[in-house]
Amino acid sequence: MNTDNELLIKLDALISNWEDETVEFKEANNDYDKDKIGRYFSALSNEANLRNVQCGWLIFGIKEKGKKIVGTNYREKKGLDTLKHEISLQTTGGISFVEIYEVEKEGKRIIMFQIPAAIAGIPTGWKDQYYAREGDSLVPLSLEKMDRIRQQSNRDWSKLFVKGATIQHLNKDAISLARNNYKEKMQKPHISQEIDSMSDEEFLTKMKLIQNGHITNACMLLLGNEDYDYLFDYTPEAAWRLYDSKSNIKDYEIFKIPFITLSDRIFSRIRNLTYRYMPNQLTLFPLETKQYDMWLLRELMNNCIAHSNYALGGRINVDEEEDQITLRNPGSFLPGSIEVALQKNYTPPFYRNQLLAETMMKFNMIDTQSMGIRKVYKIQQEKYFPMPDYNLSVGNQVGVTVYGKVLDENYTKLLFEHSEFDIQTVFLIDQVQKHHTITNEQVKYLRKLQVIEGRMPNIYLSANIAKTLEQKEQYVKNKGFDDEYYRNLIVKYLQKYESGTRENFRILLMDKLPDNLDEKQKENKIRNLLYSLKRKGVVQCLNKNSINSIWILVNNKI
Repeated sequence: MNTDNELLIKLDALISNWEDETVEFKEANNDYDKDKIGRYFSALSNEANLRNVQCGWLIFGIKEKGKKIVGTNYREKKGLDTLKHEISLQTTGGISFVEIYEVEKEGKRIIMFQIPAAIAGIPTGWKDQYYAREGDSLVPLSLEKMDRIRQQSNRDWSKLFVKGATIQHLNKDAISLARNNYKEKMQKPHISQEIDSMSDEEFLTKMKLIQNGHITNACMLLLGNEDYDYLFDYTPEAAWRLYDSKSNIKDYEIFKIPFITLSDRIFSRIRNLTYRYMPNQLTLFPLETKQYDMWLLRELMNNCIAHSNYALGGRINVDEEEDQITLRNPGSFLPGSIEVALQKNYTPPFYRNQLLAETMMKFNMIDTQSMGIRKVYKIQQEKYFPMPDYNLSVGNQVGVTVYGKVLDENYTKLLFEHSEFDIQTVFLIDQVQKHHTITNEQVKYLRKLQVIEGRMPNIYLSANIAKTLEQKEQYVKNKGFDDEYYRNLIVKYLQKYESGTRENFRILLMDKLPDNLDEKQKENKIRNLLYSLKRKGVVQCLNKNSINSIWILVNNKI
């Protein structure tokens, strides 16, 4: 549902049918209680599940009495994006809106909140309370309805049948590629002979992509003919976008099924330039490497295919910038956090699309032994490049950014000198170079390794790895000088000019204070230096106005 026309058609249909248990209209002139939105989110999500529809709708800008279009001033675009995150913080499993649409009808602004149906077997709650609809009333979810949802088994979307699809709706070249990939994966002559002797239908039945003569979603997704993608409830798509340095889109392309070739088609558009860098000053020649490892990108792309929540709609997005690529797919991150996924013995509790994941493994597209993400991080480590960044802050979306250049030379040289560091350690060091927050326990661990210095939150790489001239200069800038040095500068200033204001000392000291202090921290540092001199009887403040105070020297000895 990507165009205003499609949205208006949908809105008219909702108004014509008026309120049922999966739709709610509200006037919401200027504001609306977020807690009420959360309760309606829970109720409409649960009712959508019970009525076997993919989503419910909450509509703002329509008066309940008389179905009158009144419009709404509730939050602008930025505020609506923030609402998605706010709702995900209090819902079961962190789910949020599929999308929030703004349309204009009769010259009035209407907001359409698309709410996903509750996951099979898991009622949707808001602040640990569960809601439903009874007619047009919002009520607690009854035990009977809760049991009906909880008794549902986890439905594998990829195993469901595509209504009306036959083998004639598949792509012959894609099937041929699947055959070859499977034979290469198995690497056994007798299996190759068996596959060669099979018809397409027999081969796909063996792969469980055709079951009882029916085409599964997994089959249509991987091997379908794009002319028949309308057979899906939501058309699977992927998009590649190229951005310039000012974040303007320079080029783009939309990709359809079959997804067995999606990675190759998208990556044929990506500029993978040669990158030269010096991992250590002891090396005579710079290293040359491609910005991106293609196995790494292919693994992440195929993970997007395998783990997308296709019932939510949406598309897989690949955004290419000058020195990084970000991949996004609809759905939640099953491990919960990247730290969990990087653990050596991690095994996912389940696969969202079990049949699809198993088939992609057979076709040599992904690693289903839960080692793919660890290998992705290991590749970046061996290149001395930054670790990928996973963004899980947006509800029902997983984003991962891969960097195609060095961000901090100190980090690169540290990895070069310490190849023995495991992935978890490198991950923490990467967090430091990106100025991300880490826990006190993690700080203690890195201090024990003698790779960081500084006080929280202004930690930085330690001098014991700053062996080159450039690193030593940056280390001094971060560490700064001791307080005696700054106090002497203040005294020398007052000896020469007899008096000074806070602004005078600000100009004197600002560019000499450590680089890892922000503006406010530097201001506080200057204030503390002045008061330490005052306590020692070296300087005196002539008035109590802290902003325009005048300071004079009363004793030359510090």
